Amino acid sequence: MPSVLTVDSSELREALFSESEKRQAQAIETLLENPSELGEPARAEHWALLQEYLLTFKDQPVNWRGGKVFRTLWQQETPAIQDFIEQNFGEGFVPLKSDRDVDYSPIEAALLDEAYEIADRLTLQKMCELAGEGAVQRKWVYFSEVNQFPIADMKTLDTLWLVYSEGKFGFSVQRDLWIGVGKVWEKLWPKMGWKAGNIWTRWPGGFTWNLSAPRGHLPLTNQLRGVRVMDSLMNHPAWGDS
Repeated sequence: MPSVLTVDSSELREALFSESEKRQAQAIETLLENPSELGEPARAEHWALLQEYLLTFKDQPVNWRGGKVFRTLWQQETPAIQDFIEQNFGEGFVPLKSDRDVDYSPIEAALLDEAYEIADRLTLQKMCELAGEGAVQRKWVYFSEVNQFPIADMKTLDTLWLVYSEGKFGFSVQRDLWIGVGKVWEKLWPKMGWKAGNIWTRWPGGFTWNLSAPRGHLPLTNQLRGVRVMDSLMNHPAWGDS
């Protein structure tokens, strides 16, 4: 976790709107730290800065720093903050693009509530919807169906997990780890916390449904049927040559 900044509001603003991701993260940590301990003027100034920061994402791609701010504001019960969310992000923070008219808002809602197990189950459900009625009935997908998932939908799913996990979770994170271990599956599973020695992590109780989990831990893919689905996810054209 980034260290916080102990600075005045002008320095916080400069850091928050700088081009340095590290300085942005430090400023966010400072602005979100123990708001209840601040006096009302300072607290209001912090919320105003964070709202101004969120508005910058109307003109740029969302990221986990914005997602962390959005979730914190979304969880506040202050009427003025709720009005700000409704007026500017009434349909959520992440653009939920789908080429097959799949509604991803339930996943975003679960991730905003930090209900990662529910979000994981919903992710599989939505992947089944992408695959078609057969997959919806059987409640899992074939690798050949994954190959046909639209790029827009794969990027939406991945962005949701990235944005609401401080960059720890998502298919693209898993892919980076996979490439980092030379695309050797048996090296990948323990790195993500899916396997220890010869023992697969038991679902659901063995998995970690919060941000203390290893990088790439979520979303899950059932490997007991083999690695072909995971292989299709890792090689999906959504990731291009990255």
